[in-house]
Amino acid sequence: MDKHNVQPSVRRRHRSLAEELVTELSRRICSSELARGTKLPTESQVMEEHGVSRTVVREAMSRLQAAGLVETRHGIGTFVRDIPSPSGFRIDPASIVTLQDVLAVLELRISLEVEAAGLACVRRTDQQLQLMRDSLDALNSRAVSVDYAVSADFQFHQQIALATGNRYFTDIMLHLGVSILPRTRLHSTRVKDNSEPYLERLSREHEDIYRAIVRRDADAARAAMRLHLSNSRERMRRAYEAAAVEA
Repeated sequence: MDKHNVQPSVRRRHRSLAEELVTELSRRICSSELARGTKLPTESQVMEEHGVSRTVVREAMSRLQAAGLVETRHGIGTFVRDIPSPSGFRIDPASIVTLQDVLAVLELRISLEVEAAGLACVRRTDQQLQLMRDSLDALNSRAVSVDYAVSADFQFHQQIALATGNRYFTDIMLHLGVSILPRTRLHSTRVKDNSEPYLERLSREHEDIYRAIVRRDADAARAAMRLHLSNSRERMRRAYEAAAVEA
């Protein structure tokens, strides 16, 4: 077989595996499964655990480092960063205090993720589609903890970003992180919005996005994502107003 026909495919496969590894490790970091300051497993351990090559591990670590999530200390190892990199774009969750702050971030997410959903329809692979499905199944399970549900929610949106094939969508989602998801913010307001009707609405919104991506219907995917995030914005507004009344 002509090596010129093989090498691009191999590179794409490495890139896909690296993106999957980035997603998994970023999920563990954002959910605090890997706490700040924690030393990551060695290259060999990551290779064995995930069944990937050294090249894939190094590319993934490079992406995580560029995103400001980890840092390499020569001769010691790679660690989860204590402080986000000041040179990179990042929204500090601690700075999102007022209702206006939260709604402003949701506006940013709407502009970003609506287009990501449309691109994902065109570019997604069957494997990425399956990872989206797995995330939704985890999210829809009533047996999981709140923290795991938040992680699964972030994972679903992150898989859509990955499916765009545009690394900058993925990087921005990683920078935004799990801590600014509306589901997390709802808990921070102490408003109990985990009723069955709420969870069912949330599930329907996610499923509409997923089904549009399955059909490769970009217009429907954009519309479903816009509706989902607009509804999230409205839920946040009501939650903060209710919390203010109770205060």
